[in-house]
Amino acid sequence: MSDNFRRSNHLFTSESVSMGHPDKVADQISDAIVDAIFTAELKAGNSLWNTRVACETLVTTGQVILAGEIRTNVYIEAADIARQMIREIGYTHPDIGFDADSCGVLVALHSQSADIARGVDHASESDKEMGAGDQGLMFGFACDETDVLMPLPIHLSHRIVERLAMLRQKGTLPWLRPDAKSQVTVAYENERPVGVHTIVVSTQHDTSVLDKNDEFSKKAKQQIIDLAVKPVIPRKYWNDDIIFHINPTGKFVIGGPHGDSGLTGRKIIVDTYGGRGRHGGGAFSGKDPSKVDRSACYIGRYIAKNVVAAGLAQRAEVQLAYAIGVANPVSVTVSTEGTSVIPEDQIAELVVKHFPLTPRGIIRHLDLLKPIYRPTARHGHFGREPGKDGSFSWEKIDIAPALAKSAGLKSKK
Repeated sequence: MSDNFRRSNHLFTSESVSMGHPDKVADQISDAIVDAIFTAELKAGNSLWNTRVACETLVTTGQVILAGEIRTNVYIEAADIARQMIREIGYTHPDIGFDADSCGVLVALHSQSADIARGVDHASESDKEMGAGDQGLMFGFACDETDVLMPLPIHLSHRIVERLAMLRQKGTLPWLRPDAKSQVTVAYENERPVGVHTIVVSTQHDTSVLDKNDEFSKKAKQQIIDLAVKPVIPRKYWNDDIIFHINPTGKFVIGGPHGDSGLTGRKIIVDTYGGRGRHGGGAFSGKDPSKVDRSACYIGRYIAKNVVAAGLAQRAEVQLAYAIGVANPVSVTVSTEGTSVIPEDQIAELVVKHFPLTPRGIIRHLDLLKPIYRPTARHGHFGREPGKDGSFSWEKIDIAPALAKSAGLKSKK
């Protein structure tokens, strides 16, 4: 442990939002557009190397607006795709101000700028590199607080809203509606989590669970604690002193895009590490992987997770920076908050040696030219299990043994 990193006792809080949160509705529609275009291109037998998607979504009362830049050889019914995504999320109740069948959908998608395209398209199927789709700095983070190497507060927050969705979709709590938020505060001693301190859950509901004072009933609050919260909190972190705030405003009937407008990319901290790791500022959803806002953050997470899994550090944050039209990153930096077993500059050298860092190399290694993006737009982009369809490939720890060997260690995973 480095002397310049002071270990401390403190509280740390992270939040997550449900699939029905207005901003997440927008994210999921944008990623549904990406997946639909990729699926249609593959069905037509086309290469995806020249496909470009940058789709932004705005949702509000009774209205969806799609805008952005797309380059594709296929046609998709964007309005139908948006409605189907809204239906899948659960907005099928006309009485709550926003539903899949009655909302208007305005499509304002146009072709990608030629000035941007020329910087990216050095070649399509040749061995030449493609340039980064934009300038910017991207971060990846991992720590050993959980089995999936994510910070505990954001991990628990995600699992609570994920469970709320399951309880709603299975009909276990039929009064639940799609919009919800969770927030978890964890107590740390000497930089290690020791217990859950406070849990906040605000979930949209129908009027059947309002008491005579027109407030969310005590029985419903207890059901949220017993069925949505307690099952996801590890026993070692559960205690009788946890502070609960369940629907603290007293009523949450008006929600979703009817209660608040939603925009693609407005929940980037929820998407990543809950504030525990840095974020460069770029959003993920609605973008094809030529955009390093997305693909470089995925490889950053992949790098950091493998560094921790290899036993090189307890915590690892990786920064990559790019210039538009340039393939190789302009900088690669690794920070371990003083927990590394070898110097951080040596870890950075191992990163350059073992991981592809150009856009084309990242896309190939993580196999990102697939319709795998809709699931990322709900419950976090990180800390998920790699899927058989190739989704969440950046969560694999397959490079950890090679990193450990290069550092003269035995891999922890």
